[in-house]
This record gives sequence, structure tokens and C-alpha cells, in this order.
Amino acid sequence: MKIAIGCDHAGFEFKEAIKKMLSDAGHEVNDFGTYSTDSMDYPDIAHPVAGAVETRECELGVLICGSANGVAMAANKHQGIRAAICWQNDLSFLARTHNDANIVCLPARFISIDMAIQIVQTFISTQFEGGRHANRVNKIDC
Repeated sequence: MKIAIGCDHAGFEFKEAIKKMLSDAGHEVNDFGTYSTDSMDYPDIAHPVAGAVETRECELGVLICGSANGVAMAANKHQGIRAAICWQNDLSFLARTHNDANIVCLPARFISIDMAIQIVQTFISTQFEGGRHANRVNKIDC
């Protein structure tokens, strides 16, 4: 699977650990940055990641910032993007099965790197249920 990943300065260590896990598992990872812990603006990363998922260059995306709110807000401006903030596995599972989320947003200041890896593993291995949820998901875009 081809996965887009990006973060701001708060999520850099998380991004590197998740990127390694994904690569080791055989996924192709498209890293949109940032590439250090130097302060930067999260929309500069969230928009390219969301764009890659929006155009289907990548199947899914992972975004990380301090709270996950900023990257989720920016990513969700893109048509067809359903970016979900997840801080535990159950939320990641439901985001995929019920909401067909295509980008997971992680709050680096509120979870461990190990938890972030577990959330991403759940996210990429879970499929959308469709059925009654498909009608709801189809009403999301404006």
C-alpha cells in the first residue's frame, strides 16, 4: 500500500518511527516532511499529504501534530478527505469501518509513540464496512 505521511515539529519523532514501521511492513511511504524538530506551520505539510490522498497518488495518509486538531482541520478542507483524530485503537477502527476515513491524525503531545504505531496499524489494516454507513459518508462532502 502507498501511504502519505507528514508532521509538524511536534510530531517529527512519531513520523520517523511510524515511517520505519510502515516501510518494514512492506508499504511504500511518501514522506512530505517535516524533516526536523524546527518550528514550522502544520498546513504546509497537511495540504500536500491531503492532496496526495485526494488525487489517489496515495491510498491513505498519516498526519501528526501536537494536538492533531490543526492537521485535521487543514486536511479536511480537501474534497474527498475524511481525516480523523485518533488517540486510541477503537477510534482508529471506527474511523475506518464507519466513516471510511482516509487520513489518520495523531496527537503527539497526548499519546506515546507505541500507541501511535498501534493506531496506524489498526487504521491501515481495517476496511470500510459500507452498508448503512455508506449513505452517511456520501453526505459528508459539500
